[in-house]
Amino acid sequence: MPPSLVLASTSVYRQALLQKLGLAFECCDPQIDETPNLHESAEALVLRLAKAKAQAGAQHYPASLIIGSDQVAVIDGQIIGKPLNAANATLQLRQASGKSITFYTGLALYNASTGIMNAAVEPFTVHFRQLTPRQIAAYIAIEQPFYCAGSFKSEGLGIALFNRLEGRDPNTLVGLPLMLLTEMLLTQGVDVLSENGVQ
Repeated sequence: MPPSLVLASTSVYRQALLQKLGLAFECCDPQIDETPNLHESAEALVLRLAKAKAQAGAQHYPASLIIGSDQVAVIDGQIIGKPLNAANATLQLRQASGKSITFYTGLALYNASTGIMNAAVEPFTVHFRQLTPRQIAAYIAIEQPFYCAGSFKSEGLGIALFNRLEGRDPNTLVGLPLMLLTEMLLTQGVDVLSENGVQ
């Protein structure tokens, strides 16, 4: 039997994505400080935090495969976070209108039994349509994307904000690159396409 699988995240979006693979898993709250280091790039930040989350999960699940993931969005060279309220969401979407936002998602798979860490960063770029203030206000009122970096939910009405998506895995945009995760799981003997997950 392969080791049990643990998602070190409380995100309902990541949990829903992981369920697509059909594997049994548990969740835990990694409770780590997500403050960026001084002059830390977006890629370095999400890679560091994904690893830290996976290792934090191993404290409670010392014999499991732990998945850690973190995501930030970058526009005009600046990292943008979750807006938390309508005013900030409006500012983010006005800034994004007619431009491109790149999302960097760090993914780590940590084998707590062996100490083997597999980690990488997956980019995904969203190209926004020119949006009117009225469209932005209507979208925010409908979906209230206050806890989503970039102020949209691509799995919902947010798709109407874009004219093009650029990346290999649309799941990355929601927060968990499943293609990359499938590859990482294979290196640990877990094949999501086999009947019981064992290679």
